[in-house]
Amino acid sequence: MGGLYNSIIKQIDYLDNMEYKIEQGKGRIRVDLHAIDMGEDLLVRIFNEGVHIGAVAIGEYDSHHKRTSVSVLTRLGHKDDAIARKSAYAISKQLKKTVCVVAGVHLENISQEEIDQILKNASELTQALLNSYNK
Repeated sequence: MGGLYNSIIKQIDYLDNMEYKIEQGKGRIRVDLHAIDMGEDLLVRIFNEGVHIGAVAIGEYDSHHKRTSVSVLTRLGHKDDAIARKSAYAISKQLKKTVCVVAGVHLENISQEEIDQILKNASELTQALLNSYNK
């Protein structure tokens, strides 16, 4: 995770919920991840400067069958489901809890190289979030 900006902010609010803010990359390929506990569940937003709601994924861990299932809603013409699905699955599986990931990453005239780097950044952010839970 070489370029990960370690700006993880942990704030305890009046409900004892933890909030996480992390960013990865610079310029056009910068991606942010914000997460907040919602009781036993977790709400995660993954976005860039073109922030919007492109896809929503809900990951749910089934402790009886020891597996994770993900459901995804994607807005017409958007590709954000790739980020939302992968992150929701990984987070729910490792933390064994329900997670909702809202992804909205947009760049005009995006290149394949930028797409690949944004996907990598989102994946690294997800892992950094999981690492912060394991401390």
